[in-house]
Amino acid sequence: MTKTWSVRLKTFTCQCANTLHFANSKCVACGLMLGFIPDEVKLSAFTTNQYGNLQASCNGKLYRKCKNYSQYNACNWMVSYDDEHDYCLSCRLNDIIPNLDDPENMTLWFRLEQGKRRLLYILMTLGLPIEGKTSSNPSGLSFSFLRDEIEDQYGNELTVKNFVTTGHASGLITINLSEADHSARIDMREKMGERYRTLVGHFRHESGHYYWDKLIAKSDKILEFRKLFGDERLGYVESMQDYYKNGPNQNWQTVWISAYASMHPWEDWAETWAHYLHMIDTLETANDFDFSLAGNKIVNPIPAEKLHDQAYIATNFTHIFDNWCQLTRALNGLNRSMGMDDAYPFVISITALDKLRFVHEVIADQQD
Repeated sequence: MTKTWSVRLKTFTCQCANTLHFANSKCVACGLMLGFIPDEVKLSAFTTNQYGNLQASCNGKLYRKCKNYSQYNACNWMVSYDDEHDYCLSCRLNDIIPNLDDPENMTLWFRLEQGKRRLLYILMTLGLPIEGKTSSNPSGLSFSFLRDEIEDQYGNELTVKNFVTTGHASGLITINLSEADHSARIDMREKMGERYRTLVGHFRHESGHYYWDKLIAKSDKILEFRKLFGDERLGYVESMQDYYKNGPNQNWQTVWISAYASMHPWEDWAETWAHYLHMIDTLETANDFDFSLAGNKIVNPIPAEKLHDQAYIATNFTHIFDNWCQLTRALNGLNRSMGMDDAYPFVISITALDKLRFVHEVIADQQD
């Protein structure tokens, strides 16, 4: 199926002219209910028509709230009025969600759903295929949100514990619920010696594994991938064991985008993919807010037209990275002025830059 690149914004405008944001569910100015329409990648205000149906102000069409919106207020996406599904495009990708009888689980699940919707937003704006798991497509995209089982329902420690590993397997992305706990995630970041660990970062990283299977594994790009990232046929388990026993490659900064990327070519790809989405998402936001540095406005990294011309694709990436360097220098400077750690604690080597360019080209090829 042919897909097009289209300009989308993270801020939207209510019918009352108030500025709306992606995660909003109510306009603070006029009080109207809001809902995100995935098919149009728009956040719209809604009014109730004479028949009691929700009508979008952006297009006049009728919609229903996603069941997780109406029942738990854990979502703000909409479903077309005549759609057979109770759940929106995002929520119907869920395979397993946590036990919502536990109030703590509800809070953490809400954060996980926010991170998932943010991932899906950037995937949609980039025109990447989002195909859910079905009986005819068992390796389609799906999500499980699970927590470690270390105590029974009465708080007694279990003899046999079940620890959840965040990861990807055959289209299923599993996220440990603890990653939505801010203090637990920071503690894990310190233990792992990581520069950066965010909830949306986990979604971006694991989606990289999913899209490697879809876009690289059986494509004509596999040889170029191996030239840049290495041979993925090397033993993954052995590489993982070596990494956790001996640590990352001592010279990882010269070749890889992160220490973890040095573990195995699959992880190198996933880390690079996540970093690219990080760049595009942030630059699009900066453009949306009319950021300018040294008199130059940050350009939207997602062009309106299809990208068929290879020279244009290459030039487009150069502009993206130039803007990224300018923006991150400013962000780091602002954070330091506020006594905070750098917002962007990375230095991109030439080799890592080539890998980012490869990701850019792979995504651009999806527009043909």
